Amino acid sequence: MKQANKSFYKMVFALVMPMAVQNLINTAITSADVMMLGKVGENVLSASSLAGQVQFILSLIFFGITSGAAVLTAQYWGKQDTQTIEKIMGIAMRISLIVSLIFTVIVLLFTRPVMQIFSNEEAVIDEGIQYLRIIAFSYIPIAITMVYLNIVRSIERVLISTVVYSNSLVLNVALNALLIFGLGPFPTLGIKGAAIATLITRIVELIIVIAYAKYINKVITFEPKDLFVRDALLFKDFLKYASPVIANELFWGAACSMNAVIIGHIGSSVVAANSVAQVTRQLAMVMAFGIANATAIIIGKTIGENNEKLAEEYGKRFLKLSIYAGLLGAAIVLIIRPIVMNVLTLSPEAVNYLSMMMFVMTYFTFAQSINTTLVVGVFRAGGDTKFGLILDVTTMWGGSILLGSIAAFVFKWPVTIVYILLMCDEIIKLPLTYYRYKGKKWLCHVTR
Repeated sequence: MKQANKSFYKMVFALVMPMAVQNLINTAITSADVMMLGKVGENVLSASSLAGQVQFILSLIFFGITSGAAVLTAQYWGKQDTQTIEKIMGIAMRISLIVSLIFTVIVLLFTRPVMQIFSNEEAVIDEGIQYLRIIAFSYIPIAITMVYLNIVRSIERVLISTVVYSNSLVLNVALNALLIFGLGPFPTLGIKGAAIATLITRIVELIIVIAYAKYINKVITFEPKDLFVRDALLFKDFLKYASPVIANELFWGAACSMNAVIIGHIGSSVVAANSVAQVTRQLAMVMAFGIANATAIIIGKTIGENNEKLAEEYGKRFLKLSIYAGLLGAAIVLIIRPIVMNVLTLSPEAVNYLSMMMFVMTYFTFAQSINTTLVVGVFRAGGDTKFGLILDVTTMWGGSILLGSIAAFVFKWPVTIVYILLMCDEIIKLPLTYYRYKGKKWLCHVTR
């Protein structure tokens, strides 16, 4: 028994650590933008944060597509059916490229209306327009990179993501410093410099991924012709399991963006404070997200190997790990709080808001760690993809957003109360996700 436990945790560690490092690097890239643009001014910081909501929604769609695909690929990996996995990747890539092209065209044609969704302050809108007109060209490279890396991750190829995003961190920070502040011979471009730096970084990511797919990864091969492969039964399965996940991520992402809209119409000081608080939350969640992704891979593979009893046991272990990760995340928020409040150039009003928001993030991080591991990890691994959709629609749109918007625009309550209400959804979810977990409806085979 001890040997089995040791083997399990060794397997988990081998998956979680690279993914946690990857999440940390992604957060560090975002943090670099926040820290550097925070030195330029509140309007610039607010504009990049709000304009980034477009990419945030797009990334959620890609995550939904690849998470839905991973429901199938992890179990087919348990069967060692790599040919079917290649077909699934082709389907996911085809849909993602179409979505990214649509987003690119909309943002380039309707830049100002897009920014006006998120803010009513002209200074913020004008800065955001400059950012969006450059960053829109990164959406297609992101589609290819993210879909490929997320799907090969479901077959336990996780180190490539760490390599790609490690390069991105170094390159993005260096280019940010040169282009935002105009170091050396480079011009001072401010928010446009941050957008150019990100665009160049995304293109370099794409080049590395293409080289890896062509010359290194021999387990799963991918060629442009795979985009046009037709398999009616597999596509039907993909839609069955991926559609609820895509819808789930869209509704969740739209809810998060609605939070940004509500906060954006309260004032730029609140937006600036929230952008910092959200980056801190992402940093605190790197381990939890790594555990959730490892959960989906290991349990999905185990079910694919027809070992449901072991999959159930793994579910219990991952639940315990998510509790520890949540406590660690809450502690990280409290440790970082005084540091970020002193480093950034924010108005006294924004600093006060940030102080409050960081305390809210402690309980939010703990609850999100458990919910994410169960919904994204355990449930999706077994094909239970509809529950997460129902959960987010009811608890966010029928709960936190409804209460927060009424508090903000009807009763005009203080920012503190509005923010607490907007961030209460993860607490509402906790008993519901645990009840679903105990019901064991998530233990299903999805392969043919």
